[in-house]
Amino acid sequence: MDGACRYGNLYSQAYVTNTAALITVLFKNGAACGGCYEIKCWNNTQWCNPGNSSVFITPTKLCPPNDAFPNDNGDWCNIPQEHFDMSQPAFSQIGFWRAVIVPVLYRRVLCHMDGGMRFTINGNRWFNLVLVSNVGGMGDISDVSVKGSETGWISMKRNWGQSWECDTVLVGQSLSFQVTTAEGMQITSDNVGL
Repeated sequence: MDGACRYGNLYSQAYVTNTAALITVLFKNGAACGGCYEIKCWNNTQWCNPGNSSVFITPTKLCPPNDAFPNDNGDWCNIPQEHFDMSQPAFSQIGFWRAVIVPVLYRRVLCHMDGGMRFTINGNRWFNLVLVSNVGGMGDISDVSVKGSETGWISMKRNWGQSWECDTVLVGQSLSFQVTTAEGMQITSDNVGL
């Protein structure tokens, strides 16, 4: 639950258990949060599930490096490893749990999310913090703008993960959001909240 993407309860945010922590090179300071990957156990029949099925996961956490260990397989979260630290239910779909680590093939894929995009609005009078989740398409977000019922569009900046912020006072206004996904798709959600 929770994690560096700041999704909080992964069940209420629709990510459930098909999740993983990514190393810094894949995590991209949180820009990868919400994206989707297909992962398949590879070249290790002893530890791969029969049929070598794949699993679809969403990054929700960071797998932090440990500089006390060498980078040559000393710590799986150290650069240059391309490591997915998967939840047990997700890992168990491709490999036997007792294996702990298996080689995988992975690729970015489109996300198939049900229930529409979600906005969790926090902050205070002078600071707006908005968590954007359950985004379809590629799933990760490159840009967010907010528009109050009394303002024009205001560009927000990434706070961390998929939390976006702006310091414009928007109290009492109906809010609309314009979200641009990593592949350039722009989605506008009107009158999301007050």
